[in-house]
Amino acid sequence: MTHKTKGIVLRTVKYGETSLIVAVYTELFGLQSYLVKGVRKSGKSAAGKISFFQPGAQLDMVVYLNPVKSIQFIREYGWSYVYKDVFFDVLKNAVAIYAVEMILHTIREPESNPELFYFIEQTLQYIDQSDAHHIANIPLVFSLQLAQIMGLQFHGVYQPETPILDLMDGRFIAQRPDHPYYMEGDDAQLTYAFMQIGSLDEAKNINLSRINRRSLLKCYQQFFSLHLENYIESKSYLILQTVLQ
Repeated sequence: MTHKTKGIVLRTVKYGETSLIVAVYTELFGLQSYLVKGVRKSGKSAAGKISFFQPGAQLDMVVYLNPVKSIQFIREYGWSYVYKDVFFDVLKNAVAIYAVEMILHTIREPESNPELFYFIEQTLQYIDQSDAHHIANIPLVFSLQLAQIMGLQFHGVYQPETPILDLMDGRFIAQRPDHPYYMEGDDAQLTYAFMQIGSLDEAKNINLSRINRRSLLKCYQQFFSLHLENYIESKSYLILQTVLQ
């Protein structure tokens, strides 16, 4: 049986001499793996086809779904959104790949979650359409909002009475905990500021130094590591530490 669905490419792995196995986060079925045949053949037609399977690509697809199989098949595919800059601009690509890798490293089961799909879709399009100097904070907002969608959000309020953010408990508290996994000072205050924003565009209004941004990215990676079993730190996180000002 075939279904029409949007999908966001997360990762591709070479299969055989001419094919790919592609991890895609889909609108209807969540995380799925697809075998795409013949896209690595030599020639101009194949070169055009393989461009559809770059990490972050947004596709309209007609797919087969067999619930008893772990690898599905794509019958038809085309662009659902054509990027202007994301595949070519170094900074925008780094921010987009961070978002893609966060999904790849946090979502393990093939469960439908339209809210998460639309969040990823809108974030990638915002990155593409925005001025480069407006997207430096997007990895931070994306991390916090992804955690919230997954039920891992922080609780409480940053204030003089509760100035410490306990990463293990996920809560603002009064005193330092008896473990090293917590945030305080600028990191805790800025995190609370990011928790209050209602849209991606508001993130550009929060001024951070490069040191602040690096520290927050490190803390958020640590938070996911504490709460998700076998979480793998995003490789693009290290690239962001270099390219973000």
